[in-house]
Amino acid sequence: MRRTPLELAAIATAAVPGLSPTAAAHSPDDDADFDSALLLDEDGKRWRVRSPRHPEASTRLETEYMVLRAFAPAIRAELPFHVPTIAGTVRQGALTTFVYAHMQGSTLSIEELSAGSPALAREVGTALAAVHDLPLALVTNADLPSYSANEFRQRKLNELDQAATTGKIPATLLRRWEHALEDVALWRFNPSVVHGDLHEDNLMVQDDTVTALTGWTDLRIGDPADDFAWLVASNEASFVEAVLSHYTQARRELPDAHLLRRAALLAEFALAQYLVKAMAAGHQSMTTEAESMLQTLADDIDEQVRRDQEAAQAAAEAAEEDNAAKYEVVELKTSDSSDDKPAVSVAAIPDAESESSAEGDSGRTSVQDDTSTAAISVVTVTPLHAAERH
Repeated sequence: MRRTPLELAAIATAAVPGLSPTAAAHSPDDDADFDSALLLDEDGKRWRVRSPRHPEASTRLETEYMVLRAFAPAIRAELPFHVPTIAGTVRQGALTTFVYAHMQGSTLSIEELSAGSPALAREVGTALAAVHDLPLALVTNADLPSYSANEFRQRKLNELDQAATTGKIPATLLRRWEHALEDVALWRFNPSVVHGDLHEDNLMVQDDTVTALTGWTDLRIGDPADDFAWLVASNEASFVEAVLSHYTQARRELPDAHLLRRAALLAEFALAQYLVKAMAAGHQSMTTEAESMLQTLADDIDEQVRRDQEAAQAAAEAAEEDNAAKYEVVELKTSDSSDDKPAVSVAAIPDAESESSAEGDSGRTSVQDDTSTAAISVVTVTPLHAAERH
């Protein structure tokens, strides 16, 4: 049963001795996993309460507790944003509720973020770079998950196999995702520290400044594209590109060229993960919603492929007509030379081998666009709300 903000306030007083809340309000969170509230005490200070709804969610909070303890003062001082501090905990049966000293700022919707100022895009890009430049030892010393590029790709292949067994994934998407995951070149990246649960509800903003990142329950070493998937799903290409530009400038090493393509794939694949989660939990309404979103995505991709093929055919026909005009023989003259061979003046004719190669390259591009995520700004991905991500 869901706990109200007032009930969470009562629990918080047991976790933090001396805390006297004077007001309580709901706090955005992963609603399927947590009950959360913001509290205001008699001194005007704010607090956040997160209470798990099931044992797996409680384990995630325990992991976050370990992660936050690993953020030594020296590491916190180098970050361009604040990291939460746990003020107290209280255990109720198998579940543990956590109370945090609340961070300054507030959360914005993905629409508000993507419509924000250039300064906000710079702040988001800088924050992402700071996370991905964290020392790997922060994760390994805490015995948290660590994946090489190939291990991460194989993990996604296994998840795709699991999703395929539901029989509810459109064939267009299965082919697209399988081909993208088998494209080894797409998965050549240097693993970095990854937040793992980054989305708008875990980003605190004030006056176009990212003041804090919260929700450190899934910290790991893996694909930095993981932390871009929620941005790509916003379908605001200009904002995503601005964030990536500032991210690239702030990173200590140059990001790989396929980061956004993988982020687009991960944003799409999140719908399949949502379906698997819904079916495992036996939620019929969630399952129906997931099927609907997957079918809409498949239809959008099929339509985009059709438009691309029509555009390619029109371009080929136009080029053929243009070449036919260029190949016109200007004049045939009889030579005055002793061999009496005709002198023919012809417009430049493309080399047959290069023409064949161009056609081959065009064919490969068409296949790749159909099966991978090359055109990230074209296909619309339905963004998942925070509650649907786990």
